[in-house]
Amino acid sequence: MTILYYLPFQEKHAILFHRSPKNRIFVKHMQYLNLRQQLKDFLVFSLNDIRKIEPSFHRQRLNEWQNKGYIRKVVNEHYIFSDPDIDETALFFIANSIYKPSYISLESALSYYGLIPEAVYAVTSVASRTTRSFHSELANFTYRKIKPNLLFGYRLISRDGHNFKMAEAEKALLDYFYLNPRLKTAGDFEELRINKEIFREQTNIEKMKDYLKLFGNIALEKRACKFLNFMDDA
Repeated sequence: MTILYYLPFQEKHAILFHRSPKNRIFVKHMQYLNLRQQLKDFLVFSLNDIRKIEPSFHRQRLNEWQNKGYIRKVVNEHYIFSDPDIDETALFFIANSIYKPSYISLESALSYYGLIPEAVYAVTSVASRTTRSFHSELANFTYRKIKPNLLFGYRLISRDGHNFKMAEAEKALLDYFYLNPRLKTAGDFEELRINKEIFREQTNIEKMKDYLKLFGNIALEKRACKFLNFMDDA
């Protein structure tokens, strides 16, 4: 015996609506717009961020959104929407977000303060995790490992609605010397091309010496003192 099931008009209409290819596309687009609105304050977001809003979200939809040009992949399952303008400030914020805990330091920080003249083609940070490099269409992001107790000497900077952690000038220099132990002679210091006038304006020597003590590294102290004498001789 055949049993017939009858559905109310509204339910049948909904099933037919979702079965239509055009309507499925419409529904997916509305889902995207809904999530876009809920993530409007996120410059960079991850799959976990989305699932906090929509627990059943399937990662395949991220591939669909990329193919449609709605979003761009940064690295390591992190994404941005395609419409925001990405400048240096945004890249600093993204660098803080995709590998934690970390803060901008080394060449990027030295360039930010005007201490070195060269343009920096990667966003450089220090982190307490494994040394890593990420390559993306936005930028190259590099992270150098330091001990967890050395994650200090940075400040929170607000620019264009974004907050990012940036090493103070004194700490950026010490991080650089700490991670580049080959730098120990006047010739090595000369090759860094540190702007001595800006160095005097941007750095506090006493703060730098206080930070240096926190490293607890005698070899670093000797090299840093040689560098300070070199800068003072000019």
